[in-house]
Formats: sequence, C-alpha cells, structure tokens
Amino acid sequence: MENLTVMISGGFSLAYKQVLPEFERSTGISVTTLSGASQGTGPKTIKSQLEQGTEVDVVILSGEGLDELKAAGRITAGSEMKLAGVALGAAVRQGSAKPDIGSVDALKRALTGARMVALPGSTSGIFMKDEVFPRLGIADKVSSKLYARGIESTNALAAGDADLAIGPVSEQVNQPGIELVGPLPDEVQLVQIFTAAIVKTAHNPEQAKRLIAFLASDQTTTAIKNSGMQPAR
Repeated sequence: MENLTVMISGGFSLAYKQVLPEFERSTGISVTTLSGASQGTGPKTIKSQLEQGTEVDVVILSGEGLDELKAAGRITAGSEMKLAGVALGAAVRQGSAKPDIGSVDALKRALTGARMVALPGSTSGIFMKDEVFPRLGIADKVSSKLYARGIESTNALAAGDADLAIGPVSEQVNQPGIELVGPLPDEVQLVQIFTAAIVKTAHNPEQAKRLIAFLASDQTTTAIKNSGMQPAR
C-alpha cells in the first residue's frame, strides 16, 4: 500500500478528518496524519517540526504560516492549493452566558470583562495580541494567555481556566464543553485561508498531488461548510 504523511494545523482539521477515510478508500493510499501549529514559537509549530527533520509529504496550514515555510525554502514551488477560508470567532464555556460581541465596542467590553481570554499561539492569537488589542487600546486591559495550539485554548475554556476563547470558528464548533458565540465584528476580523502544499523533501509527491486535488474538489464541500468554513474555490 502507498503511504503519505500529512502535517496539519487545527483550522482545517475537522473537515479533513471527515473526508480522509473516503480518500484512503478510493485511492488505496494510506495517510499518516501529524499535527502542528501554523505559526508561533516553540517545538509544536509545523515549521519547527520540519526543521527538526520530521519527514512530511504535505502540509495544511494558514496562508500566513505557509508564507513562512516558502520563505524558508521548505515548499515545492507551485504546489500550493487554497482549500477553505474561516473567520475568527469567540466561544464561551458550555452553559455560560454569551456576551454581546456584535460591535467593536461590545467586543471590547467582553474582552476586558473576561477573567482570562484564551488564544491560540498561532496565526489568530498573534493577530489578536499584536494587532487587535493595541488598535482597540486594550492591550494592557485584557488578561490573555497564548496556548501552543488552538485545541489547548478551547480545552482551557472548557475546563474553566478562561471565560472567553478567540480563534478560528472551525476550531470552536463541535468541541466538547464550549459553545460558539459568533464571529468577530468585520473591523477586527481575520479570515484565514487554509492551504495545502507539498514539502520539498516529500517522498511521495505524486500521491501528495492526488490528496491535494481531492481536498480541493467538490467532494469536500459539505465537510468544509459543516466545520464553519467556506470552500476557497
């Protein structure tokens, strides 16, 4: 049986898990899936794991993270394919009151009123911490914590360690113990485009092309929409 190794960040994972069995069944290609953050610091990022020598054929991550990998010479030129876009949303612990986040002023009140705001230490958390909080003038008024992965930030929310979590909507739907409040206002929104690409050192580039073509096809549309994303095509 042919084998393929994929490293994926959290944003596209829900849709990917839904459609992967059909790809394996229809092609006879066995896929091993590894996990990593699109951006950030520390050993859990996709970039760091590739630098450490982890052997991967395909990466699926935010466009911002892919740009870093391309700059580092890790990606086969011309192999990238946009899969889906997803907005940033806010979530609360299941059963908690949902704050108003329908306007920038309401969001500011929700953020500054939270005991702790959980953020992924990747593209969305970096955007909130470095751009949104300073722009809203609340950088020193928000108690927030960056977690290495989006799943860790939503787990912290479910455990009661935070009152609010901000991240891609696709990392907040169908997660145990939390409820989506809704998308952030347009003025502070970041729509991430999750993209697949072939790693330069891929052992199985032809199988990698087949997987990426499958993920970008109409066969994944329903799964993408069910996970709170929109197909990029």
